Amino acid sequence: MKSPITCHVLDTSTGRPAQGVIIKLQQYEETEGDAFLFTPIAKGETDFDGRCTDLLPPITSTETKDLLKPGLYKMIFRTKEYFDSQCVKTFYPWVEITFELSNLSEHYHIPLLISPYGFTTYRGS
Repeated sequence: MKSPITCHVLDTSTGRPAQGVIIKLQQYEETEGDAFLFTPIAKGETDFDGRCTDLLPPITSTETKDLLKPGLYKMIFRTKEYFDSQCVKTFYPWVEITFELSNLSEHYHIPLLISPYGFTTYRGS
């Protein structure tokens, strides 16, 4: 079984999966005032196929059930290190994607298409 939150990173400048992209998952916490506070809850890295399927234990584990709650989350992709490893300059040192997890019985997949000077994302399946 895989993590309830997964991702896939493709380098559109080469047409290949982006192996070795460091990923951090953070959970939003309500604060007083206008501050946005996100707490790190998981860290992973994309594999040879550009996927990270083991960011969290499966939702059936007690640890994950206690950790994940409906709310806002942010996935941070450290793209600069990836492009540095390819000897390519990039404009975006990391990409942050904030999303809402509303139904814990659903799988959340976040694909990211990157190039040195752009990125795009969508809700995957």
